[in-house]
Amino acid sequence: MSQENVSLGPKPYPHDYFGFDHLVFWVNNAQQTASWYCARFGFEFVAYKGLETKSRETCSYVLRQNKIFFVISCPLQPTESFMSKHIAHHGDGVRDVAFSVSDARVAYTEAVKRGAVSVREPEELKDEHGVVVLATVKTYGDTVHTFVDRTKYSGLFLPGFSAPTFKEPLSYITPAPKLEFVDHVVGNQADKQMTPIAEWYEKVLQWHRFWTVDDKQIHTEWSALRSIVMADWSEKVKMPINEPAESKTRAKSQIQEYVEYYGGAGVQHVALNTPDILHSIEQLRARGVRFLGVPKNYYTTLRAKLAKSPVKVTEDLDKLEALNILIDYDDKGYLLQIFTQPVEDRPTLFFEIIQRHNHTGFGVGNFKSLFESIEAEQAKRGNLYGGTIEEGSYETAPKKN
Repeated sequence: MSQENVSLGPKPYPHDYFGFDHLVFWVNNAQQTASWYCARFGFEFVAYKGLETKSRETCSYVLRQNKIFFVISCPLQPTESFMSKHIAHHGDGVRDVAFSVSDARVAYTEAVKRGAVSVREPEELKDEHGVVVLATVKTYGDTVHTFVDRTKYSGLFLPGFSAPTFKEPLSYITPAPKLEFVDHVVGNQADKQMTPIAEWYEKVLQWHRFWTVDDKQIHTEWSALRSIVMADWSEKVKMPINEPAESKTRAKSQIQEYVEYYGGAGVQHVALNTPDILHSIEQLRARGVRFLGVPKNYYTTLRAKLAKSPVKVTEDLDKLEALNILIDYDDKGYLLQIFTQPVEDRPTLFFEIIQRHNHTGFGVGNFKSLFESIEAEQAKRGNLYGGTIEEGSYETAPKKN
């Protein structure tokens, strides 16, 4: 008897998605970056692969917080490689968004049969803890998806990784932030590339459109965007796909700013779900994580609207306001969210912390306020009102008299 989703019908593929398995970050210095995520976000160092484990080309630190796994990797050799060129072009960022599946071979075969470009054919990795099967396909830009079948594995992370020989003390400088799992991962595209990428997920992975908004809903005086959220059949994995939309002022959208500084399409932000956002943000702020501000009139307007809403926010509004946490709601529930500043020197990757109360949306009611906050930061960087990277760079040669 086939499984069936009331709104979507029978499952279109013969395997299951269990959620996000892990995210791989390609960076210049894995040790320092891993330590930063431990200190700032409260991750724990749980596994390692490098020269000491006979990995001669790359070094990787595996970080965990509850069900969230980050793999921080860098090249070890001074010779030019695809990895080193990727980092030089894009800067530090997310290379691989990996999915936990019931059968990696079947997931890969189905995807390739439907047009996916293969990056890594199904491969078995074994050690004393069992077997893991991995297979990878290309998605937007230089980003990839790895299918991970760990249903027959009980080890720390993957074969080839060893347990760390020390603990990172900065993981414990405040109580754990209580970040539980990856809620969604957002990919930014160049103009007019959102729909083709969404269609790729529909055709190749047989996902569906979960949520869609356009520039009529998401805009300010200065900039706008369009977004389609793609989801697997079970809706355990959600991947919003964004593209810039031209504004009347021809100001530069945050999406366009990302694409220019990242050097193409890529992961813009990662949303981390928490059951207690007040606790999470208090601890993250204490650790030095920097968040976007909120326009001054946001909470005044919000309180007036909530007074007429059938939904009651159980958290203390004064505390939410003090921490600059945004609230979006409908007639069934609400969500709480906040966004960090970019965590790289380039204005590219950032994080969202989100708590859901019977609400599956993505904060469309907050987008105008969020955009205003982002635009204020863009203006500080000199990137809101047009111009190119070259025009604003320190390397630009001075004009001759």
